[in-house]
Order: sequence, then structure tokens, then C-alpha cells
Amino acid sequence: MNAISKVEFKHPSWQTAILFALGFWLSASLILDWVIMPSLYLSGMMSQAGFTTAGYVIFWSFNRLELLSAAVVLTGVLVWKKTHDHWETKSTIVALMLLAIALLNTYFFTPQMSAVGVNLNLFDTAYTVPIKMNLLHGSYFLLEVVKFLAGGALFNWCWRQPT
Repeated sequence: MNAISKVEFKHPSWQTAILFALGFWLSASLILDWVIMPSLYLSGMMSQAGFTTAGYVIFWSFNRLELLSAAVVLTGVLVWKKTHDHWETKSTIVALMLLAIALLNTYFFTPQMSAVGVNLNLFDTAYTVPIKMNLLHGSYFLLEVVKFLAGGALFNWCWRQPT
């Protein structure tokens, strides 16, 4: 009976949380932006009046997951910075930028795109995409490119850090 039991509290690995959240977030964004939305567009759904409502429902759900992922990434970066000496300040700036992109997508671009795309004339059977929608789509995809570059850089940097 000389066995010694040592119980230790293991702290969560924030590096793993950052990698998981970034991996989930960026891969889900790729699937949404390059698989789901183009397939809906190619199937002709964008020419229908109900596309705005369907797009809003899809992006409303996804934007909430995006905010959650951005919050986990920022929290992980701040905790990692506090507990490790070799963490760079630019990673905090990148995490804040990712959160800002998620906030812009959630509270500006999605509501604006759905407001522009809503057809309020019930008797108009022909639906055309408004000009402002193209500007909003272009701005959204520019932010998506910035998100992928910043998220990929943070993922790469976090992957290379020793635990």
C-alpha cells in the first residue's frame, strides 16, 4: 500500500482551443462561401424573391457561430499571451481584427444585404438584383479574404509555437 496518488489540476490548453476554433471557423467559411452559396446561385435560387430570406436565415445562424469562434480565438490569444513570454503582440491585433470582421458580418453586412434584397412589391414577379447588392457582396468577400489571410497566419503561428 505504498502507492502514492497524485492528483493534479490540468489547465486547459488554449493553444488547442485556438487551433480548433480557427480550423472550424475557416473551414466552415470555405464550405459556406465556396460550396453552399455558389450552388444556390447556380441553381437559380438567387433570381427568386425568397432568396433573401433564405440567405438571411443561413447567414444569421452562421454569423453566431462565427462570433463564438472569434471570441474563443481572442480569449485564447489573450490567455496565451498572459501565460507565455514568447507570444507576440501582433497576434492579439490579428485576433481583434478577426473579431471585428465577425462583428461587421453579423451586424452590418448580413442585415444590409437582406434589407437591400427584400422585394416589397408583392405584385412584381420579376426579381432583379439591386446594384447596391453587388457592392455589398464585393465588400463582404474582401473581408472574407482578409479573414482567411489573418486566420491562416494566426493558425500557422499558433501551430508552430511550443506548448
